[in-house]
Amino acid sequence: MDVLRPTLIRIGGRVYRKNLTQEQAYQHEEEEDFCAGPSDCADEPCDAFMVEETEKGFQCRVEVPSPLYKYIIGKKGETKKRIETETRTSISIPKPGVEGEIVITGQHRSGVISARTRIDVLLDSFRRKQPFTHFLSVALNQPAIQERFLQFKEEVLEKCSKDHGVSSSLFQNPAKLHLTLGTLVLLNEQEIQKACDLLQRCKEDFVDQIAGGKPLTVEVAGVEYMNDDPAMTDVLYAKVHMKDGSDRLQVIADQLVERFVASGLMLKEWDRVKLHATVMNTLFRKDPGAEERNNTMTGKSSFKERESFNGRNILKLFENFYFGEVQLDSVRLSQRFSSDASGYYATSGQLAF
Repeated sequence: MDVLRPTLIRIGGRVYRKNLTQEQAYQHEEEEDFCAGPSDCADEPCDAFMVEETEKGFQCRVEVPSPLYKYIIGKKGETKKRIETETRTSISIPKPGVEGEIVITGQHRSGVISARTRIDVLLDSFRRKQPFTHFLSVALNQPAIQERFLQFKEEVLEKCSKDHGVSSSLFQNPAKLHLTLGTLVLLNEQEIQKACDLLQRCKEDFVDQIAGGKPLTVEVAGVEYMNDDPAMTDVLYAKVHMKDGSDRLQVIADQLVERFVASGLMLKEWDRVKLHATVMNTLFRKDPGAEERNNTMTGKSSFKERESFNGRNILKLFENFYFGEVQLDSVRLSQRFSSDASGYYATSGQLAF
């Protein structure tokens, strides 16, 4: 990281600078420590958080999913003790596995705010390291599309099976064909409910107006690859466009992601959502239930473990393959690594057009 251009972290409408620190790797993740450097509490903005005045001083409550408690506690409690000492506060954390609020108390308002700021930055840092649990999806698994997809798979294997790396294990499960709009890390029921509520607000605020209260008719046609060299393809996807030639689906997708990013439930990855339906993915070779992150790397070593396939012939022969026309009637909050009765991902909530 360039010392002159440090990473910026956006939390609650404010931007914080992430200082360069020496990271230490511990044997167990739960023992990972976080070094919150010393700072002058008086420099903290006093209007950033809701701080209550009490008989003994001041307090601030923070809603934190229980899986993240360990990061505030730190190795042998060192992180919690350091924050308490340097901000002259006391931090009360619920028992492991018990959902609740972390309460920060202190005699000085500035100290409480300083501790809260450090905890927020700390949680944001570790939340970014968590694998995503849910994603906003648009289902493309209608029977007609599934049938055409299976025909595509059959023809590819018939004509291109001798190409390097091409095998049946690369293909998507037809029941799970979908568009991914964005990924989320939701660590408890409260966060899931918050995401569901936001979906409904988006419906009222702009989706109904853009969609016109009707399903969106799209065509799934043509294939394209993600990376730079078609001879070393990792992801092959079907292209999607509105039948009427408009960009309404793109506008809805972009505005949904913008709203979720602003709420803190989603990290901003791209300026625009790339609307694509994965049909072949080298991740499926080892894990048929894998889902790729939205057009990004799925992990630190995922690409090293992949065996790419030669997609040149597939792209040439199936460049304009027609998967069909479909009526899109909802955006779903889908749960990763799950299935419902139809074979699609389990749905935690949805926004109906």
